[in-house]
Amino acid sequence: MNEPSAPVEPVDPPHAPPPPASAWATIREAIRGSAQDFTRVPLRRAVVLLAVPMVLEMSMESLFAVVDMLWVSRLGSDAVATVGLTEAMLALIYAVAFGLAAGATALVARRVGEKNPDGAARAAGQSLIAAVVVAAVLGVAGAALAPRLLAAMGASPAVVAQGAGYTAVMFGGNVTIVLLFVANAIFRGAGDAAMAMRSLWLANIMNILLGPCFIFGLGPFPRLGITGAAVATTIGRGIGVVYQLVTLARGDGRIAIASRHLAPDAAAMRSLLAVAGTGTLQTLVETASWLGLVRILSTFGSLAVAGYTVAMRIALFALLPPFGLANAAATLVGQNLGAGEPERAQHAVAVAARYNVVFLGLVGVAFVALPSVMLLPFQTEPGALPYATECLRIVALGFLFYAYGMVVVTAFNGAGDTITPTLINLGCFWAFKIPMAYLLALPLGFGPRGVFIAITIAYSVQAMVSGLLFRRGRWKLKKV
Repeated sequence: MNEPSAPVEPVDPPHAPPPPASAWATIREAIRGSAQDFTRVPLRRAVVLLAVPMVLEMSMESLFAVVDMLWVSRLGSDAVATVGLTEAMLALIYAVAFGLAAGATALVARRVGEKNPDGAARAAGQSLIAAVVVAAVLGVAGAALAPRLLAAMGASPAVVAQGAGYTAVMFGGNVTIVLLFVANAIFRGAGDAAMAMRSLWLANIMNILLGPCFIFGLGPFPRLGITGAAVATTIGRGIGVVYQLVTLARGDGRIAIASRHLAPDAAAMRSLLAVAGTGTLQTLVETASWLGLVRILSTFGSLAVAGYTVAMRIALFALLPPFGLANAAATLVGQNLGAGEPERAQHAVAVAARYNVVFLGLVGVAFVALPSVMLLPFQTEPGALPYATECLRIVALGFLFYAYGMVVVTAFNGAGDTITPTLINLGCFWAFKIPMAYLLALPLGFGPRGVFIAITIAYSVQAMVSGLLFRRGRWKLKKV
């Protein structure tokens, strides 16, 4: 008689996938940061791992924008108008920063997907060189011409007198804007979203702490008024940039830039500028269209511009975190195209877009229903409050479209296809938004309300056109 055999322990099949991590465990890992191959991680998990730190990063940027406006609003409508007019004039600098960032993300992500870390570092190094050169040229010109630029924007003599220092400092210190954008784009392209989050948090925490000190002269700090807001912003961003550059030089993150990567490399620079050039034009087309809107609004006085500026800061508070999801999609598109997985790249965009629509849809309902509640923290002059309330409510009506559109447009850029969204922006913003805003505001007599309506319609059209072109799939063939 045979003896009974011992019980056999169950054996996992070879290459069995690990059990799925809980949602909270995934979120903690995303914030902490960990090395991942985003061409192999399950897509929903990949989106969360990238999006959580990116959303938190953008949330801090949103918080700073609101807190900064809280302090500035205490200086009166002329100060608020100065911020609004200066931000419109910074369109070129933000366009350059975005274009270089789009190029850096696309190239670094593609090289990472190809498992080419040296190529990724070379692309990153060329991006930093380009950022410094362009920012230096724009900074000198903008700082020297600050009063004339404000006057050209339709600012009153009082706004020019009070705000010229603010405009000069913002232009003169623009290298911190450009480098902050580009270095974080490098981290995101490498899949190191947690590092990008930490650097922007550091920069904006310093901004928030230093803002009231320089504006109101707290303690040993000089009282600089509206100019103090620009000084605090430039110093805060500068601290963040130093942290980024030290991390890249020491190789503490997932990408390490050595001195050889900073040597001029014609081939790498051409690849960068091919993407960054149209990326800059893409953003310039959009941001310069905002300059056109502010110019139309300025015909209705400082109160209209101030109300619009406050409302758009609050809208930005809601819109920046969803850009984290859009940036996650861009990274996944770039890395998966590099790994030869175009269908996975397209699926990643669909997942990110669904998450974004749900989030911004809920926020939009709150803004439409309770705009006055959102404006309570701001000491807006009574005459500016109706403009701010109306602007916030009308712009929020398009949040569902914005949610989808921002993901798709950023996905094009992640693939290195910056031409398609540039053409879309030209059509939607210059051939459509500006003429509509002018027609509604002035000839048809809607006033500032016509500008707000034009914003909502134009971005909704942009989202629909972008979605149609994205589904055609030509971006999958883009080589960078």
